Amino acid sequence: MTLQLAPPRKVPGRRTAPSRRMARFDLKGVPYLLVSPYYLLFAVFGVFPLGYTLWVSLHDWELAGDTKFTGLANYGELITDESFWNAVVNTLGMFVVATVPQIVLALLLANALNKRLRGRLLLRLGVLLPLVTSVVAVAVVFSQLYSRDYGLFNWILSWFGIDPITWQNEKWSSWIAISTMIDWRWTGYNAIILLAAMQTIPRDLYEAAAIDGATARTQFWRITVPMLRPTIVFVVFISTIGGLTLFAEPVMFEGNPMMTGGTTGQYQTVAMFIVKSAFRDFEMGYAAAAAWLLFVLILLGTMINYWFTRRIGGAK
Repeated sequence: MTLQLAPPRKVPGRRTAPSRRMARFDLKGVPYLLVSPYYLLFAVFGVFPLGYTLWVSLHDWELAGDTKFTGLANYGELITDESFWNAVVNTLGMFVVATVPQIVLALLLANALNKRLRGRLLLRLGVLLPLVTSVVAVAVVFSQLYSRDYGLFNWILSWFGIDPITWQNEKWSSWIAISTMIDWRWTGYNAIILLAAMQTIPRDLYEAAAIDGATARTQFWRITVPMLRPTIVFVVFISTIGGLTLFAEPVMFEGNPMMTGGTTGQYQTVAMFIVKSAFRDFEMGYAAAAAWLLFVLILLGTMINYWFTRRIGGAK
């Protein structure tokens, strides 16, 4: 007689080794798998261009021709280049003139749109219309508005006895003209971001403040602004990056592809300087070095603005 052993019974709830491995992978590996496309794209279109630009900046690299390794020679020449520093001053000047009023106006506009108004949805959608307008169309309109002989702004200034201003010829006037173009396009965008953050503030805080006798202005500065601190920091960040990489508006304001920013470079930005060096002067290594210095300038500007906004918000 032969004895037959019964197969082992499966214990309910007990997993085999392959299923445990799959469960572990599902718990620890799948999240990395899901976020990997972003990092792969960032490596291809972000990290590689940065590294390649750094490599190009260390060479005497023509647009077409031989290359020669020069080390930090491009950076040394760039630091002593008056045209580059003129572009840096112009970029920083237009950034300050445009960004500070833009953030303040966006904050006030968001606070107004947060009130109970008739047609509130249409008003909120209306502030985004400048954003979807073509940069070329904006430049054409504002060039007419700032025209010396027939411009609207010179016509208004004539009411007060002020002589017509040639807005493109002077540094300060061209900064103001370009800054108004930037503010008109991006104030509504920042206002919508701030408005979305305002919607998350509990209404109980305002009701309690009103019971204690706080005015609307006091509620705005004591409740709204402190609660919006993270969003304000974010808006300042993106405004800093956009302001220091300013390109489209001054190019359209100039009206020609020379990238000189006026006859004396009075409104040439760093981005325009880079494009001019690369595709007009055919000095790719020099342009790559300027691009890396612009990257450093953006990092410094972001750090300074981060510290400044946190100090204003009352953070330690």
